[in-house]
Amino acid sequence: MANSRLVYSTEGGRFCPACAKPLDACVCRKKQTPSVPADGVIRIRREVKGRGGKTVTVAAGFRLEDSNLQALATELKQRCGAGGSVKDGEILIQGDHRESVLAALKQKGFVAKLSGG
Repeated sequence: MANSRLVYSTEGGRFCPACAKPLDACVCRKKQTPSVPADGVIRIRREVKGRGGKTVTVAAGFRLEDSNLQALATELKQRCGAGGSVKDGEILIQGDHRESVLAALKQKGFVAKLSGG
């Protein structure tokens, strides 16, 4: 039984399907590389999927610390007049504000471009 995996247990909570360890101790998720290319370009896209039909503008590819990223997100939200948040190194702005986010980032000296259709 050396090749057996735990199928169900109520003791440990949720387990990773790949490494069979608890999710907070999972090693395979930490090894995954981010899906954002490391070329220094901020990509701005519009997402609707998985958000109940609501449109969100996502800016990804920042190489900033969390405090600086949070400050930039606050400035972008004020400029767009919308709510938003920072999640996993990405800035999310509620609504379709791609053009204004692009203009604001270029004005601040970032290399940015629109991504997607």
